[in-house]
This record gives sequence, C-alpha cells and structure tokens, in this order.
Amino acid sequence: MVAPGILLVDKPGGLTSHDVVARTRKAFGTRKVGHAGTLDPMATGLLVLGIEGATRLLTYVVGADKTYLATVRLGQATGTDDAEGEITRAADAADVDAVTSEQIRTGIAALTGDISQVPSAVSAIKVDGRRAYALVRAGEEVELKARAVTVSRFDLLDERRGGGVIDLDVVVDCSSGTYIRALARDLGDALGIGGHLTALRRTRIGPFDVTDAVDIDSLTGAKTLTPAVAASAILQPLEVTEDDARDLRHGKRLGGQAARLDGALAAAIDPEGALVGIVAKRGSDIKSVMNMPEASR
Repeated sequence: MVAPGILLVDKPGGLTSHDVVARTRKAFGTRKVGHAGTLDPMATGLLVLGIEGATRLLTYVVGADKTYLATVRLGQATGTDDAEGEITRAADAADVDAVTSEQIRTGIAALTGDISQVPSAVSAIKVDGRRAYALVRAGEEVELKARAVTVSRFDLLDERRGGGVIDLDVVVDCSSGTYIRALARDLGDALGIGGHLTALRRTRIGPFDVTDAVDIDSLTGAKTLTPAVAASAILQPLEVTEDDARDLRHGKRLGGQAARLDGALAAAIDPEGALVGIVAKRGSDIKSVMNMPEASR
C-alpha cells in the first residue's frame, strides 16, 4: 500500500505539470496523485504534489503566496506574453535605448502592491466552460476580466542591454492567481516598448521551498512529507487527545475549544502524531472540515 504524503518536485523546462504527475504515478505505483498549481512547460521549479489521501491537503496549498525568479525582455511583445509565442511587436532600438533605468524602476514600483491585473489570454482560466488558451489556439478572440492580485515584492536583480532589447532579472513575491507573464507585458506596455517573459522559475509555494524538492529523475523512492508534517507547515498544528481525535473523525464537535485556534483553520494532530484532519471554529466549538481517511493516517 502506498503511503500518503506531500511530494515536492523541481520541474524541468519542457515538461508539462501533467507530465510530472504521470511520472509520479508510475514511480509510486498509484493513480491517486494531484498537484497544487500548474507551471507552464517553459517554466521550471516547484510543484507540490499530493499522493493518496494527502491529495485532500492540496486545496489548502493552492491559495498560498508564491515566489518566482524571472527574466523580462523589454523591447518585444509576443502573442503569449512569453518566449513561446510569436513576436507581435518590436520596438525601434532608439526607443529601447531611450528607456532609462529610473523609468524601469518606476514602472516596477507601479506594479507592486495591490494591483488590478488582466491575465494573459493564453492561460488556463475558463471562459464559458473552455480554457482560454484553447480558445486562442482555435483562433477565437479572448477578453479576460481584470482581477485583484497582490505583488508584495517585485525587485530588480540585474539589467542587461544589447541587441535592441533590455533583459531584466527579477524576483517576485505574489498572491495566488498572479501571472508573471502579465507583469512582463504590463511593464513593457507602460514603458511604451513592449515586454514579455523569457524565463520563469517558481522557488516557493507557501512554506514549501524548491531547495527541498527532488528532481524529475529521482522520483522513485523519493521521500515525502507526511500529512501531519505538511499540514502543520501550512496551518497551525493543534494537538488533540485520543478521545477528541475519535470525536472529530466521527463528525462530533469539540465543545468550547474554539479559543485554541489562532486563525480560522488548524491541523488536528492525534497523540501518535498522525493528522486527524483540518478543523475550524464553529461558534465556541471546533469542527472538522476535512478528515483524513483512516487508512491514510
């Protein structure tokens, strides 16, 4: 029987997130593998996978904030806002040269904080039940609505000029749902010379870091985080007694214990160190909102 767990994988470029899931299923001998957020084929970096019963934890990972390392090319716009698309506009070299480093920093500052962002048309967002990228590939016009996102850090690490373009290495901390491609596009548009993404690497999702991830060739026998360890990294760990654990598993509330929770949710851990499930406040009580399968503890 395959033990449940959370697996951190460092995805290489050229593979889809589904490719990584398929390889993980084969390596672990189970069909029950899911992921908490995709990466484009050109992107590298952290994928958080759930195996067996631990797939239930992925919903609590998806909304976590993330960190990316990226390279933005100013001076060219593409149809996909990244290097995989055709160049749709190239600015004159003189116009590119006229953009100062100070203007770049000002443009980056304007895209930092709580902003409104229109996602890239070539994205996985659904429009009338169909993925936006599928509509674009079918030749249909796609207009996505702006959404509120938070870019808590957008730092310029390096600036290189030449060949009629400016390449910027940046690091971005952002809320879930932020499109780094759209940041590259919007920065280029604000500067009047166009922009797109040429490299992207996700280094962090919530408490999970790519430095702890395994590479794609090391999946067989790879060590996973137990549900209890993973859940305790995401949420407040809450130790419960054997009787309380049994009650939670049977759908009963823990009367008068809501004050033990610092936030809205917590990970209930039984005396043996196993994850009972995710619990929440219900008035003055604690109630389970997600129980781990007993065989997966």
